Amino acid sequence: MIRTFVKFLIFSIALVLLQATVFNHICLFNVAVPMAFIYVILRLPITMNVGWVLTVGFLLGLSVDIFSDTQGMNALACTLLAMLRKPVFTLYFPREDEIGNPEPTISSLGAVVFIKYDLTMSLLYCFMIFLIEAFTFLNPLLLVLRILCSTVLTTLLILAIDSLTVKRYAKRL
Repeated sequence: MIRTFVKFLIFSIALVLLQATVFNHICLFNVAVPMAFIYVILRLPITMNVGWVLTVGFLLGLSVDIFSDTQGMNALACTLLAMLRKPVFTLYFPREDEIGNPEPTISSLGAVVFIKYDLTMSLLYCFMIFLIEAFTFLNPLLLVLRILCSTVLTTLLILAIDSLTVKRYAKRL
């Protein structure tokens, strides 16, 4: 249990540092920004207490806010994302008792369910963060374009991170 917690803590710190030093400085075509650190919230065990999930979400967002100087925008968006995690998960996977591993990954949920879960959570986060950042509907086309492009980029990045970090137990040829 302690070993898993330490691994998860180191992984979370690494993703926050990568977000602050690398991903925050990537802006493809001036519209798409990758948000890799939300993978921490997506990867939390489904059986985890809601209070702990909200706390982890808030602290994760706050740590990104400290490095990015965004005055609580990520803390708000991550807390809302942590709150919506369980309903979104049950939308795509209604029976939790069928899951062998409580951590949502491609190998534990299957590719289709995990991609739906990842895409929905990325869309919710990007919608929240860009709406908070813009704080206006003055240019709705640019707002929608930024949300959609960042969602696609974040989803692809999270799929890549998941495929690199999750151990595969299948035999290799």
